Parts: sequence; structure tokens; C-alpha cells
Amino acid sequence: MTDFIRFFIPLYFILFFLISFVGISYKVAKQIGKNPNVLPNDDSAYGLVGLYFKFVLFALFMYILFLSFSSEDISSVYKISFLENNIIQYVGLIIMILALIWVIKAQIQMKNSWRIGIDNRTKTELITHGLFRFSRNPIFLGMTVSLVGFFLVIPTVIALTFLLIGSVLMQIQIRLEEEYLIKEHGQIYLAYKNRVKRMLGLY
Repeated sequence: MTDFIRFFIPLYFILFFLISFVGISYKVAKQIGKNPNVLPNDDSAYGLVGLYFKFVLFALFMYILFLSFSSEDISSVYKISFLENNIIQYVGLIIMILALIWVIKAQIQMKNSWRIGIDNRTKTELITHGLFRFSRNPIFLGMTVSLVGFFLVIPTVIALTFLLIGSVLMQIQIRLEEEYLIKEHGQIYLAYKNRVKRMLGLY
């Protein structure tokens, strides 16, 4: 693994976390007067999804630290050799950067409707403009694409596992949010759902 990638990967995910979670959450909290992180800490099925998501984020962070600071090139462990290519790595880096820009733009467009989890106590505005014209879940789409880029840069079975598990957890969260949005916004959301795909294109 090149020195540039050793530097870029941890910096990227630190920036992703600080900007897309801490920064936007702080901004929204000041505007609405409460913490926008509303993931439950109970033993419900929804709470379990939130717990697994936090665990995956922690495991991903630890893996990135090992990749960046280990004296050995542990990116070679469980590597997928046929994807080892400089062009593929550059494509992965570009995808990761574009995904971060996409997520930040979608969060800005959400304004005070931004939440981490489902806010059952406050009815938020249904956002359908901007990137939400192309995807009902542009933030989850951007997070998924960033994991795809990470896998292309570090083509290992471990990186692929993070992509697959992360994608499954996000798809579960998306469906939980859809049930909530149908209850909150009724026919308005159903019309939007029929007009715009869950992620992008045909899906």
C-alpha cells in the first residue's frame, strides 16, 4: 500500500465522520434545540440495528488504523489479487471523494430534517428537491458508494465484508424509515416514492 493511500484513507474517514456526523449534527442541534441522534439504545429490533451499525463503524475505524500504522502491509491479507491495479485504485479514490461531496450536499439540502435514526417525536419536513429528486436516500447512497470506493482502493475480503454488511444494515434502516414516512406523510410520500427510486436509477 503506497504512502499516499496510508495517509488518505484515515484522513478521508475522519473527515467523513467529523463533517457528515459530528458537524451536521451540531449545526442541526443548535437550530432545533435537541440532539438529532435519535437512535434507540434499547433491546428492540431497531435498537439492535443501531448497535450493529455502531459496531461496524468501530470495526471499520480499527481496520483503517491497522492499515495505516501497521509496520507490515496488512492490506495484503485476504487480498483479491485480480483487482490490484493502479487505475482501479485511482477510480476508487475519485469515487470516495465524490461520495463525500454528494453526502455533504444532501445533508445541507435536508436542513433541519437531518436525523440519525427515526424521530418519532418531531414531524420533519419531507425533502424532495435537490439530490432527493434522483434518490430517496442520497445520504445512504453516498455512504454505500464510499464503501465501494474503499473496496476498490483496498481490494481485500475484509473491505468487501464491510461493504456487504454496511449495505445490508443501511437497507434495513431505509425500510424502517420508509414505514415511518408513510405514517407521517401519507399520500404525499407514497407519490414521491412512486416517482423517485429508493437509491438511484432502476432501484
